[in-house]
Amino acid sequence: MINQENKRNISKLKKEGIKIKGFLFDIFKPLGVVFGDIGTSPIYTLTVIALILKNPKKEDIYGAVSLIFWTLVILVSIQYAFLAMRFSLRGEGGEIVLREIILRKIKNSKIKKLASFLTFIGISFLVGDGVITPAISILSAVEGLKIIPAFSNITQETIVLISIIIVVLLFSVQRIGVDRIFPLFSPIMLAWFLSLFSFGIWWLAKNPEVLEALSPIFAAKFVMQNKFLVFLILAEVILAATGGEALYSDMGHLGKKAIRRSWFFFVFPALMISYMGQANFYLSFPNFQNLLFDMVFQTASFLYIPFLILATVATIIASQAIILAMFSLFFQASNVGIFPRIKFEHKSERQYGQIYSGFINYALLICVILVILIFRKSEKLAYAYGLSVSISMLTTGTLLNLLHLREKTWHFLTLSLITSSTSFIFVLSTSQKLKYGAYVPVIIASIMFSLILIYIYGQSKVYKALKPISFKEFEEIFTRIYASFNKIVGTAVFLVRDVEQIPAYVINIIVKQGIIYERNVLLSLVKKEEPFGLNVKFVEEKLQGLDILAVEFGYMEKINVERILNEAGIKERIIFYGIEDIITKNPLLRIYSIIKKLSASFDKFYDLPSGKIHGVITRIEI
Repeated sequence: MINQENKRNISKLKKEGIKIKGFLFDIFKPLGVVFGDIGTSPIYTLTVIALILKNPKKEDIYGAVSLIFWTLVILVSIQYAFLAMRFSLRGEGGEIVLREIILRKIKNSKIKKLASFLTFIGISFLVGDGVITPAISILSAVEGLKIIPAFSNITQETIVLISIIIVVLLFSVQRIGVDRIFPLFSPIMLAWFLSLFSFGIWWLAKNPEVLEALSPIFAAKFVMQNKFLVFLILAEVILAATGGEALYSDMGHLGKKAIRRSWFFFVFPALMISYMGQANFYLSFPNFQNLLFDMVFQTASFLYIPFLILATVATIIASQAIILAMFSLFFQASNVGIFPRIKFEHKSERQYGQIYSGFINYALLICVILVILIFRKSEKLAYAYGLSVSISMLTTGTLLNLLHLREKTWHFLTLSLITSSTSFIFVLSTSQKLKYGAYVPVIIASIMFSLILIYIYGQSKVYKALKPISFKEFEEIFTRIYASFNKIVGTAVFLVRDVEQIPAYVINIIVKQGIIYERNVLLSLVKKEEPFGLNVKFVEEKLQGLDILAVEFGYMEKINVERILNEAGIKERIIFYGIEDIITKNPLLRIYSIIKKLSASFDKFYDLPSGKIHGVITRIEI
């Protein structure tokens, strides 16, 4: 009896142990992917706020901490970790996903257009933010060298040079992929957050009164007592929440349970303890260069250099996360048809998000270097930072409002109205940064937004001019022509996106030009979301003289189109794909035409075999 009782107790303990391990692993897993950006915000956020306040009193610095806390609660915890994560497609999150959900759920065309417009604004400003983040993160970490006595006289030019070297190296390794070192990211970020927690708790313990700053009363008092400064301060408070959108956009890679656990039980507490520790440190050492770095140096100078190295590596990881987020954003935009076709390489068998585009990579590299050269100091960059992310958060909040309104979930709508109203206040406060350099990300966002609108506008015009016909219509036409026309000896393969929608160039060849082969094959190539797997569906003699070859393949699968065609018995053949030649006087459509010519063609996009491949030009006047 006792033995059975012991066995039951041991079994319970084992189950509890497995649950605890699973819980801890969930906390650990997202650290290196999701929380790099928001995790490095303590390097500069409170420092910039203290500089603006100029000799702040205890109530002021505690009030600033209170504003940071409630910003993280409202915008990151409620808007992203709670509300946004309720919505996903195949587990994926992000603004593009929210738009797709709205387009599926809402029938009102005006609301659909509004949702699309907001999404395009949001992702455009995310790109603007994506240029600033690596620059400010790396620059602020390298500036920590000034705290070391031996480097106290280091010039800003040297700091800029070191920062640029790090940036160039970071972007250079993207081509070969970071899959091998990727497993190190979470352990490094774990060490980073533990360091923030440890130094923060040391100074928090010196004056636990700072815990009162978690009360909204402190934030309210601060706002009332600093009416003229409050908008300037709020423009810097938002820096604490930059990177919060990654909780939602990276949901597909790691799952919402793991991200929520990591945020609420580890990252959020570590960040707040660091901010509260910095606040107490300031009260003891008001003459500082950087609150976080000075706090570490004064607490344990022998640990400062290891901490500085850790901070630099953490900012590199934060920048890496932003780069991957940019790749993922453009990949999604290209896939859903709101951005030109870009060729991506998948660099990981294990991680779907590990993708690479040379064009995007080097465009970002040039932009980041230019930003570093223009601003030169992290303090100046901080004054230009925040507007993009505020606008992006506002668009996300508004999209959530539309969804909650559609679902009539009034309690969720109330919360999302609070979060979007908060974002709107931050947009107003950060808009004053335009004269300090925030125009740079706005220009980048404007270019991105314009490209999206021009591309969609051009696509719609081309689609109307070259509207594909259904396979059913094509079936009747093909059967009639095949029976009555002379046929060319051999096989013709026609590349199509969807075998149910026959593109105009196929109609042009077969119907208008009367060119028809003895054997005709419609070939579609479709990427799946799994890394490997190849599914070839071959329907021979779908019609007399017409075969269907549909190929589905994993994103990591290196498909050999030549071999697939040979195995299907399609050996001697000629391959056709469509090219549109746009004739127009419309300046926007001229830009669209240039974009189309610069984007990856169908054959290059899918690495089709060289040889008998012909692009069929369909000239259209629009």
